[in-house]
Amino acid sequence: MSIPYLNIRALKKSFGVKPVLRGIDLTLYAGERMALLGANGAGKTTLLRILAGLTHVEGGSITIDGLDLASQTREVRCKVGFVAHQPYLYDDLTAQENLLFFARMYAVKQPQERATFLLRYVGLSKKGRERASSLSRGQLQRLAIARALLHRPQLLLLDEPETGLDQEGLELLNALLKEHQEQGGTLLFTTHDLPDAAERSDQIVMLRNGRVVYQQATADLAPGGITQAYQEVVR
Repeated sequence: MSIPYLNIRALKKSFGVKPVLRGIDLTLYAGERMALLGANGAGKTTLLRILAGLTHVEGGSITIDGLDLASQTREVRCKVGFVAHQPYLYDDLTAQENLLFFARMYAVKQPQERATFLLRYVGLSKKGRERASSLSRGQLQRLAIARALLHRPQLLLLDEPETGLDQEGLELLNALLKEHQEQGGTLLFTTHDLPDAAERSDQIVMLRNGRVVYQQATADLAPGGITQAYQEVVR
């Protein structure tokens, strides 16, 4: 039996006295794509931030590619790329400087070449010398995507990645995800677009009040089944 690439067991997290995650169990195998759905406040973003190593857990365990997130955080981060609501970029640095900064953090080989390639890949070649503070919301999202891809991560975590993107940006995102899948990459993403979730995923998981309330293989869903399930278990 194959070993899960991502294995989450009994994961708990609270902010103050408010529980946000109440014992999450999830398994994702290499090359799989999982859509994480739920209303605002269900715990989706918190879960992704924990997996990206940005938020500490209070209980449970997480392994990524056999590495324990709690004790091997640095090694895990090198396997994960994260695109969030916040771009996690430095306003005073140019687009290229941002990529070079993060390339040093991840010990990326040939950082200049990698940064130049990714700026071209996300359509920001002409914006490379402009400060991040001068970029539009959509351009910042493109740059955040480039940052997430710098170190060629196996696991991509995307928190509503379509936010701020125009039609051209959405097409770029779809091409990126297709390429990531073709290369055997693993994907965990959130979205409020239910048809898009069904199209992009192999598994559908729904959270409510910090708990998994629904999990189903996308291939087993009837047409329109995702909308019906969402209405029944989330709303």
